[in-house]
Amino acid sequence: MYFLGIDVGTGGTRALVIDEGGRVIASATEEHRPFTSPQIGWAEQDPRDWWRACGVAVHKALAEGRLRSDQISCVGLSGQMHGAVLLDEQARIIRPALIWCDVRTEKQSRDLTAQIGAARLIQLTCNPALTNFTLTKCLWVRENEPANWNRVRSLMLPKDYVRFELTGERATDVADASGTLLLDVAHRRWSKEMLGLVEMDASLLPAL
Repeated sequence: MYFLGIDVGTGGTRALVIDEGGRVIASATEEHRPFTSPQIGWAEQDPRDWWRACGVAVHKALAEGRLRSDQISCVGLSGQMHGAVLLDEQARIIRPALIWCDVRTEKQSRDLTAQIGAARLIQLTCNPALTNFTLTKCLWVRENEPANWNRVRSLMLPKDYVRFELTGERATDVADASGTLLLDVAHRRWSKEMLGLVEMDASLLPAL
């Protein structure tokens, strides 16, 4: 049996094939287009470019290993955390993703801390409100691009957009979800209290 790993990084997407004994059979990388920075401290990427790079890297790895796609028994994904991928009702990308190193959300981070309290945030999510986290990026879009936010029907993390393109499933794992400021980390579920406090509908979130 062969297993395929896909890592959606910041600079590129990597594909790795191993056998059931853990031996590396083949690997390949395809670079992403450089992220854009419309203003100082901003960092955006087009999720469709991750999907393009995924296809190239996977095909390269299969070719190197002289494998057919139907020989792959399982696919595992990892990737950059914290980014906000926003999709509309037809699952189309609404705007470029604000990625992990985008720090435009200082105001939203301060406002969250003032609204909820630093100690309560830790109790609810095991994290303080920082500019890296997904929720603060969503709040920035809601405050600064209301027309875009009104179209949002689905929120995903970067690697989970690639998963969605592969499978049609909206899903994530608790490790990545812990960096959103929306996960009740202690109970491994989305936090109803956080969602209520920020007036965000749970239907936007992927399954855990």
